[in-house]
Amino acid sequence: MSDVKFSEEHEWVTVDGDVATVGITAFAQEQLGDVVFVELPEVGGQVSQGGDAGVVESVKAASEVFTPLSGEIVEVNEELENAPELVNSDPEGDGWFFKIRMDDTSELDDLMDAKAYKKFCEEHG
Repeated sequence: MSDVKFSEEHEWVTVDGDVATVGITAFAQEQLGDVVFVELPEVGGQVSQGGDAGVVESVKAASEVFTPLSGEIVEVNEELENAPELVNSDPEGDGWFFKIRMDDTSELDDLMDAKAYKKFCEEHG
């Protein structure tokens, strides 16, 4: 897996060429509790950095999923429709949400590395 980047909204990103895979972090799923439903964006849809790209619902709360990058949604994790609990069991692996073809790879510079994200969670968690 390539270097993982993190947003202040608790999404993670891995990059393969011009396609980024996005999901919510282990920290975020711990805050949510048991995930019961995930609403994913439409394939082919355009999203803008910081914009809504879905919803994750848990037994505790519903939370927006924001996109940390701008671009076109090229794939969604359809497994989550039948098995939203993957977000809890493997949030930074099989529980990924969507893949996006990036419009501007320089947006990656706005994201944190693992060390900075850990510090962010400690300060804001």
